[in-house]
Amino acid sequence: MMVPAALLLLGALTAVMAPRLLARSDWAEREPVVALWVWQCVVAAVLLCCALSMTLSAAVAWQAVRGHVFAPAPHAVVAAYNPGTTGPWPAAIAVLLACGGVWTAAMLTREIARARGRRRKRRAELLVRAPLLPGEEPGSDRLVVLEGERPDAWWLPGAAPRLVITTAALRRLKGRQLDAVLAHEQGHAQARHDWLLHCSAALANGFPQVPVFAAFRDEMHWLVELAADDVASRRFGRLTIALALVGLNEDRGVFGPCPAPEAHVPQRVHRLLAPPARLTAGRRLQLTAAAALVPVVPLLVTFVPGLHALG
Repeated sequence: MMVPAALLLLGALTAVMAPRLLARSDWAEREPVVALWVWQCVVAAVLLCCALSMTLSAAVAWQAVRGHVFAPAPHAVVAAYNPGTTGPWPAAIAVLLACGGVWTAAMLTREIARARGRRRKRRAELLVRAPLLPGEEPGSDRLVVLEGERPDAWWLPGAAPRLVITTAALRRLKGRQLDAVLAHEQGHAQARHDWLLHCSAALANGFPQVPVFAAFRDEMHWLVELAADDVASRRFGRLTIALALVGLNEDRGVFGPCPAPEAHVPQRVHRLLAPPARLTAGRRLQLTAAAALVPVVPLLVTFVPGLHALG
């Protein structure tokens, strides 16, 4: 039972310490794409620790599972994992972790179902406000213009994703600002940021007491916006997308003394107007490689006893 216990301890330490370490870093805002990758690797490592600990605990507790897990392994390798350990703990840990896995799947399913429901509702409302013309097929237009006094623009994902923009936004946005908004929303769609948001929300809602999952959800909402801003700024310039953000949000009170829920918008505008220095290519490569090694650690903890027995 030493390896399953070590995996649980490693997963717990990662879940507690990783958010604190990442919160102290000063490079996430400068490199949001790298930060997104790091967060995904950390969460994958925590989930992998739980999955491997569950598998080994079940192998210790039940002969049927042991036969499948260690079927091709020599006797020395099997003995290295102490599969003959008795007592209620292996079975209890395996069942508890299995329930956690089922709960995670249920939360993710619920989150996806809710997102699809919201998407269908918004599409139905869009069809009422902008009905199809004779001969027009659903989803044929990627840009939909709605009558509205409030400047607004949003991306409606799905099989036929579309950018929806109001007439007030068209009047407010000048020059290439509309193209910059479109590029921003396309950046979300191409990187599949909606899936990141769904997964992070499912984990945070399913396990609200786990610090890494709550931090993962909060950081995803911030980092995906920064990453999409960078996509738009590379094509149309930082000033253009910054002015577009101001034009779309200045009537919502986000720049006043009592910020609205979109209080992150002023920070995004300031970042675009006074961009922090990017990390060097070598530093970005180092961070990417180091993050990729984080999920490897649970695998090493799992396989080292067996490899040592073979040696």
